[in-house]
Amino acid sequence: MLEFALKYRQAVDAITDKRKLGLGIYELHNEDWVLVEQLPSFLQILKHATLYFSRGTPNLAMVIPAMDHIDSVLTDGILNLKALNPAIRAALRLAKRTLNRYYSLTDTSETYRITMILHPHHKLEYFKVAGWEKEWIQTA
Repeated sequence: MLEFALKYRQAVDAITDKRKLGLGIYELHNEDWVLVEQLPSFLQILKHATLYFSRGTPNLAMVIPAMDHIDSVLTDGILNLKALNPAIRAALRLAKRTLNRYYSLTDTSETYRITMILHPHHKLEYFKVAGWEKEWIQTA
């Protein structure tokens, strides 16, 4: 929807013109348009993840790497002080906090740990990289 609004910005501005149709309260100012330009790329990754996990093909071993990727994108956005609006970075921090809450639940799930270890690609390497190997072996 944001991409549509950007594509038709001129029409949106014309429709919300205060003088012509009286819809001035819905008018987007230049600062608002900056947010509309910056937000879609971050929403896109969440849309892709939702669509991917809504299909029948994903499995438990794909959840954690997908969360890692989303976390990486959010972190890069948060650290992008010059290019991104502070409001976008604040929203990304909130999204990252929510993601981390769910991510921490995987730390306590034996099912996720077993799935990652049994996966031919991940094995214990995933936990070595994440620094969990020693802790996980002690709790197992």
